[in-house]
Amino acid sequence: MNTIQKIAKQFFEACEEGKGWDECSSYCLPDATFSSQTIVLAEISTLEEYTEWMKGLFTPIPDGNHEVKFFAADEEQKSVLAFAVFHGTQTGEGGPVPPTGNSISADYVYHIEFEGKRIKHMTKIWNDSISLQQLGWA
Repeated sequence: MNTIQKIAKQFFEACEEGKGWDECSSYCLPDATFSSQTIVLAEISTLEEYTEWMKGLFTPIPDGNHEVKFFAADEEQKSVLAFAVFHGTQTGEGGPVPPTGNSISADYVYHIEFEGKRIKHMTKIWNDSISLQQLGWA
């Protein structure tokens, strides 16, 4: 496994397990940015904010977990792509409504860009509308 792919994999695992910025920051530039064309994440512009959002998601969805489908690096482009499915059930408080008991199975892709050996930007491609419907939040 090449260097950026290994770093991206470590970041990905920490982020997707809800470890937050405290653990994810060691893989990123301090001012790493974030983008996503979604309503849910529209106000989030830094990777720090996103990793904390993911950490918070484990309150309403305490059994949240991910299933990696594809993970590859393009050294020339200094980029990594990760395709995964997020699974879980809203059994905890903290969502926009009381626990629904509904489950989510959400496909998503991360495009992770590097500067040297640190992540400088990440884009999340995700259909948040479908996920909100699955959970009974929309």
